[in-house]
Amino acid sequence: MHRIRRGLALASTVVAGVALTPGVANATPSSGVSGTIISQVTVGGEDYILRQITIQPGGTTGWHWHDGTLYAYVERGTLTHTDADCTTTDVYRRGAVFIEPSGADHVHVGRNLGTAPLVLDVLYVDPAGSPLSEDAPNPGCSFQ
Repeated sequence: MHRIRRGLALASTVVAGVALTPGVANATPSSGVSGTIISQVTVGGEDYILRQITIQPGGTTGWHWHDGTLYAYVERGTLTHTDADCTTTDVYRRGAVFIEPSGADHVHVGRNLGTAPLVLDVLYVDPAGSPLSEDAPNPGCSFQ
């Protein structure tokens, strides 16, 4: 009985510690972003995930990077896409297609600076089981 109580006490301490441990302290959270997975299949150790993402006016993806390659099509609106050097900014308007390469050396942020919702159709090609994106801190740019 003593072992069981001690085990429960240890488990409670671990659970409390995990619950109170903060996430990535410097991550920049997204705001005004929602997504719906349309289709998902795993083939040859890679996940192929088709997702529709909506970013509301003034919304941001937060700074992040991807474990795999992302292929995107702008269905509606305009995406302002900035790389971690804070100077490379691409603007993708309705009908544009673009690719985001994989890896932590490709940190970027996407923002909707327009007045209408931005809708993206995105195909993620990720190593099986990978998250859709990895949070990153703001690399020092004057905006989120």
